[in-house]
Amino acid sequence: MKFGQEFKEVLLREGYPPKWVDSAIPYGQLKKCLKKVRRELHELGLDPEILRQLLAAHATSNGGPVPLASYELDGSTVLRPRLTVFIHLEDGEAVDATLTPASRDFLEKLSSGRVPASPDPESPGSSIGSPRGSSPDRSNSMDSSDSSESDQTSVSSTNKTPIIQRVEIPLTFDGEFFDLLQADVSSLDALQDEEEAAMSKEIVILGEDMTHLTKPHKFHKSDLSRWRDVFELYLDAQVFFSTHERDHGPRTSAKALEQLVWFQGQVNDRGLVQQFKLPASREAYARFLDLNSKFLQNLKFQEINRTAVTKILKKFDKQTCLGASQTFPRAVHSKRFLSESVAKELCAQVSNHVVSTVPRVEDYSCPICMSIAWLPVRLACRHIFCVRCVVKMQRDGKRQCPMCRQNVVMQADLRNLDHDLARFMGLYFKKETKEKQAANDLERGIEMFGDDYKPSSCVVM
Repeated sequence: MKFGQEFKEVLLREGYPPKWVDSAIPYGQLKKCLKKVRRELHELGLDPEILRQLLAAHATSNGGPVPLASYELDGSTVLRPRLTVFIHLEDGEAVDATLTPASRDFLEKLSSGRVPASPDPESPGSSIGSPRGSSPDRSNSMDSSDSSESDQTSVSSTNKTPIIQRVEIPLTFDGEFFDLLQADVSSLDALQDEEEAAMSKEIVILGEDMTHLTKPHKFHKSDLSRWRDVFELYLDAQVFFSTHERDHGPRTSAKALEQLVWFQGQVNDRGLVQQFKLPASREAYARFLDLNSKFLQNLKFQEINRTAVTKILKKFDKQTCLGASQTFPRAVHSKRFLSESVAKELCAQVSNHVVSTVPRVEDYSCPICMSIAWLPVRLACRHIFCVRCVVKMQRDGKRQCPMCRQNVVMQADLRNLDHDLARFMGLYFKKETKEKQAANDLERGIEMFGDDYKPSSCVVM
């Protein structure tokens, strides 16, 4: 199946909104415009083989490799394609020995005026000067700033000094092609900005609701621990952006779908949704999944359109040999469409506004024992450790902080206990702090009474 047909079917099959479909890359229209470009080049005598040879590097008289033609996209203000040919003439004939007869004949026709050429609109008249890469002070070339002569100006010399003639070839339909492509990319940028703003608003609203759902209450139910398990699985899935060394970076839509399915499967297998105590939590989870589905749909849409741009540029290069697939991404005016930072930005928003509403144990763990830092001791260097690890370091005579190597460990005492952080941990990590306190009591009892020590339960109870 050809890509153009596949592109249309994907737009219909995925159920994109009509506004999205209208903003998609008009692949068929660009193909028709490309045929006009090819026909125009053929009428000028610029067949693909001739263009390929002219754009390749050739040796000049001073031995430096210089292309006989260049094709550039000027994106400083508007996207403007420019095809320029540098003609090396001696007695009216092209002197490059590596040229094929067809290329040599084209250059001689261009020099004699039999092929239409137009001056650079930014400087009146075509110029005679050194091509890029050659020395500007060569005696056998004339600089364009010192000459206002026409393209047919010749330099006579008893030594038959070669003339280097610069001619810009006027093309109509390549400008039409890139204007159309630039307009479509700009339209996709605007659509991306609009959709991202809408999704960002949904993320903020969901984050505010999550704050109420996960806030611990003394006399009310809370789904804090269930949501913590859900978000732990979501972070492990890394649906849209991976931080792993092996596959670091934004996910493809196929991989993102695979990771999203894995996340939902893990949540269902553990029965976390059924364990929610608040009906609003089930509703919030459904909204969270819907938000991720919108992310995925947006990612697929951008991905298929980027593929369409890549395909049409490769087809342009194949039929014209002008190398637009390399120059267009650098010259195009696009902030969003050709960038892969959108997935990263959306993931950051979800992390900051939704996932961060539920504190993670890993963010409050002791760097030494890797369990929750209970009771928290904040050293003079501001690093936090659990009280047992600080006591052990003092007992072993370790003066330096394991994190920054400052001599602050032996200075720690009861004043270094962070009571505000301890209250926060006791509120949001009740289970973890109780387990850590029990482990601390057991370890202290063994130190005092020996290995046979076992904590006894209350006799009255």
